[in-house]
Amino acid sequence: MAAKAKHRDKIVRTAARLFRRDGYAATGTNDIVAASGAPKGSLYHYFPAGKAQIAAEAVAFAAEKVTQTLRDLAGRPGHPADAVRAYGALLAGWMERSGFRDGCPITTILLELAPAETAVTAAGQAAFDSWTAIFAAALTASGVRPAQARALSVTAIAAFEGALILARTAGSVRPIEEVTAEMARLFELTAAPQFEMFPLMDAGGAGQA
Repeated sequence: MAAKAKHRDKIVRTAARLFRRDGYAATGTNDIVAASGAPKGSLYHYFPAGKAQIAAEAVAFAAEKVTQTLRDLAGRPGHPADAVRAYGALLAGWMERSGFRDGCPITTILLELAPAETAVTAAGQAAFDSWTAIFAAALTASGVRPAQARALSVTAIAAFEGALILARTAGSVRPIEEVTAEMARLFELTAAPQFEMFPLMDAGGAGQA
């Protein structure tokens, strides 16, 4: 029983990697079976709905990995901007090590299947909601209003997703580094201590020597 479950997990992990690198349409079930080493019969046993079902599972699997990473980074002592910088550094290193062949672990699938495949779409939406919520919670804990924290967090996730595409296209981590620096700056400005913009003038008024 445990061996069968192991085959299922290997299929999902392998599919997530191949979909991320090569795309959904370019990855066949035979590719997944060959790369995973799982018996072909186990693929149809665990995924009777076929490749689309595997894709939904792969999105959920890959999304959870990112969620765990973001939770770890956001849970460390420091400013929320520190989590942004650390996440950006991880993304840049990961892309560079892949030779710029990888991308977001879920976007390549979503671009091909959403919104037509409802299970895949739902898994993707849940992923983005989870990632956004982690940044938003960190900002809210730093005194940022919930609505503003959510808006800035959505912006951060969208910016990182775009940066991964730009980095893969350019074959350079520079887009990731630039987005990371700008988002960290915005996080710092938004979650900065509230100082008075204009100091109170003395009784003599302004402009007097």
